[in-house]
Amino acid sequence: MNRPNLLVICGKNKRRSRTAEFIFKNDARFNIRSAGLSPKSDRRLTETDLLWADLTLVMETEHRARLKELYSIAGKKPIEVLYIPDEYEFKDEELVEMLQTKINSLLGQYFGI
Repeated sequence: MNRPNLLVICGKNKRRSRTAEFIFKNDARFNIRSAGLSPKSDRRLTETDLLWADLTLVMETEHRARLKELYSIAGKKPIEVLYIPDEYEFKDEELVEMLQTKINSLLGQYFGI
């Protein structure tokens, strides 16, 4: 089986999605990439990212709505909301724990891994 591609998105790709990519970047079960929706993002989301992803994860419901407004392709593959507010710093211990729990659960649900 090919490793699934996971795309994690937040506002500016500075803290939440970047933390997710950092903690899972060497995970052999799947590929991960992170991006932000804002023009001020460290790494701005592209349509290529959405085409690459088998599953897209966003931090807030507003991110999912914005994604669907900006990219018609966004409605064609699953998008899950992690419900993680923008109140954590990069690699914050509580943020890392939440991301690990939520992402591992979704990997099991979608891909059985």
